[in-house]
Amino acid sequence: MQKAIDPDISTWPEENPQLIGSGCGACGATVFPRQSHCPKCSKPDMADVLLPRRGTVIAWTTQGFPPGAPYAGPTGKDFVPFGVGLVQLGDVVRVEGRLTENDPAKLKFGMDVELTMIPFTTDAEGNEIVTFAFQPVGDERSREEQTV
Repeated sequence: MQKAIDPDISTWPEENPQLIGSGCGACGATVFPRQSHCPKCSKPDMADVLLPRRGTVIAWTTQGFPPGAPYAGPTGKDFVPFGVGLVQLGDVVRVEGRLTENDPAKLKFGMDVELTMIPFTTDAEGNEIVTFAFQPVGDERSREEQTV
């Protein structure tokens, strides 16, 4: 069975999940993850907002060793380096998250990415725990040519 690492941050297990942020009714700021008070104006006027699924990588790095606590994923020989990116979701908000690509030669500033869910770890009951990540979006023209 699959379970979300945090069921309150996305609409997964929907087929096309979206991250859930908060929008401020007072100043219009949008944040992720959800917050009860606006970090811009401090007002408690926040409402849930579904964030765009697609975005653009504006910064990235690779994580070549297991992070410190509270990281609960694979360590030792089971650890696989992963990409981490700051993704601009439309003109709405910037989100930091894992990237499905970990090869620095394939990561580019400005690359288009789309939200997906990926395996993260297995819990004590044997459930696969999934988390959100951003995967590169292929060139639209190339995909159209492949389907013709």
